[in-house]
Amino acid sequence: MTQFDLDNFLPYQMNVLAKQMSEELERAYWVPYGIRIPEWRILAHLSQTDAVSVRDLERQVDLHKSRVSRAAQRLEKAGLITNSMNQQDRRLRNLELTSKGMELMNKLEPLAREYQRLLLKRLGETKDGFCDGLNVLLDTSVPLNHPGEGNRHG
Repeated sequence: MTQFDLDNFLPYQMNVLAKQMSEELERAYWVPYGIRIPEWRILAHLSQTDAVSVRDLERQVDLHKSRVSRAAQRLEKAGLITNSMNQQDRRLRNLELTSKGMELMNKLEPLAREYQRLLLKRLGETKDGFCDGLNVLLDTSVPLNHPGEGNRHG
């Protein structure tokens, strides 16, 4: 057995926290609207942009292609998004919110804003430092050398 402490390993903690927060927020919109995490991410992203390719959406919502595809099918069947051929590249499909999808986002947005308000309240006086640190981590990457590779970065 190693002395490695997984419970205090920052990448593990961030992953657990992200999952916990997504599930907490999902509880707020699942019962009244039947929306799950993948659908929420797609709707939220599409509410911020015009038509977007499925390939670009996969990167933006950080979900595997199959999860995006299944969620998009459910949203299209519900009349919340359209799925059309990309005119510049016929191999790609574009997704876009319908007016019904925008109406739903107008109902979901206050739930999301309230959840964020509660999270920030929970952070209390540590809010600014936490948010600053989170932004630093999101804006930078840490190159990691594998054993035996030497230092390729300087």
